[in-house]
Amino acid sequence: MGQLQFNLQPERRVFTVSDLTARIRDLLAKNFTDLIVQGEISNCRAAPSGHYYFTLKDDRAQIRCVFFKQQQRGMKFKPEDGLQVTARGSISVYEARGEYQIYVESLEPVGRGALQLAFEQLKKRLQEEGLFDAGRKKPLPLLPSRIGLITSSAGAAVRDVVRILTRRFPNVHLTLYPVRVQGAEAVGELVEALKYFSKTRTADVVLLVRGGGSLEDLWCFNEEQVARAIAASAVPVISGVGHETDFTIADFVADVRASTPSAAAELVVQTRREFDKHVSDLEESLVSLIRYRLAVSARRVHELAGRRGFRRPLDILRQTRQRADDLTSRLALGLKARLTTSHRRFNIAHMRIVSFDFRRKMAALGLGLQKCDHHLAVRMERTIRLKRDRWERLALQLEERSPLKVLERGYAIATDAAGNLLQDADQVATGDEVKIQLHHGRLSTEVKEKSN
Repeated sequence: MGQLQFNLQPERRVFTVSDLTARIRDLLAKNFTDLIVQGEISNCRAAPSGHYYFTLKDDRAQIRCVFFKQQQRGMKFKPEDGLQVTARGSISVYEARGEYQIYVESLEPVGRGALQLAFEQLKKRLQEEGLFDAGRKKPLPLLPSRIGLITSSAGAAVRDVVRILTRRFPNVHLTLYPVRVQGAEAVGELVEALKYFSKTRTADVVLLVRGGGSLEDLWCFNEEQVARAIAASAVPVISGVGHETDFTIADFVADVRASTPSAAAELVVQTRREFDKHVSDLEESLVSLIRYRLAVSARRVHELAGRRGFRRPLDILRQTRQRADDLTSRLALGLKARLTTSHRRFNIAHMRIVSFDFRRKMAALGLGLQKCDHHLAVRMERTIRLKRDRWERLALQLEERSPLKVLERGYAIATDAAGNLLQDADQVATGDEVKIQLHHGRLSTEVKEKSN
């Protein structure tokens, strides 16, 4: 009877690659959900779709990660190589490549807050673009008459700014553009306010101010949209956000940064104060100059009044009166027939003397003297200028022909011990002392050898 044989080995199942990958995916997705993994980001790449692909690694292992755009809402910083982060998400398998990876749902930096990291990243990027350069910043107007104010209408900052400006700058035209200065809606309102003043040109300078607060409270002033709106503004912008120790991206981009809202208002007032002081200084200089010219002119008139030429009209008047008296005496002794005629001639002469206007004559002479004085001053100034120009030309020629110019080119002047100029080697003997004059300094040498 033949021996019966039985095959007791169970039949093995054959998987396709897709089936096996799907089972591994289901296994990982079931057992590894809501994980928190800490590591360093490397090979970070941003896709055109907005998704981030990177690798989390430590000193012994690494794992791929995907951070979809839909999960990035509210995230302030951007992933980049070298950052230590904590990623929360779940593990699954990317079947097309057979790789397991973390689908990241949230990302937080290790050691630094997300806001602080986002602040540093944006600051570095804008600085590299040149938005912080002093060369692109606009100067403040010397005398602003229209001031734009962007802040909350209910905050303490608006009261401080209005109080300072109205007290020290009462005729200023202040335009308030009320905005929110905290929260997500504040960014759009700040950008619209900056665009309004830049487009309408209704202000000579714009104050962007807010009181103090935490980094989260001031974050709208650290947004890239606000920074670029400040940089694009056609009107100079003064930022006064927070307290003296608070710095925002808006402070770095603004044309001038003030430590507080009150300090921002003081900057505007300071430009007006400097202008008023400049006008006052010019007024004092003008008054002093006028007083000096009046004193010089008065002294000149006094000197001219004492000269013989101005005394001559009075002498003529006196002599005429004396002659009239002589004629009167002679007429009294004359014939009675000519008494009436002589008396009439005397009256005519007397009326001419009385009608002589001495003051008008003096004024005409004074005006003529002033014209002569002006022409003389102009000619003297021209002569002095010509003499000075000629002196400068001669001085320049003398300097160019100076022996010291030759010494500057490396030449030297040699003299013997008695100071005689040496032009021939036969003028000295071996062992004689020779003095050499250089451009700077003098040398004393001894003749060791002669050669013709």
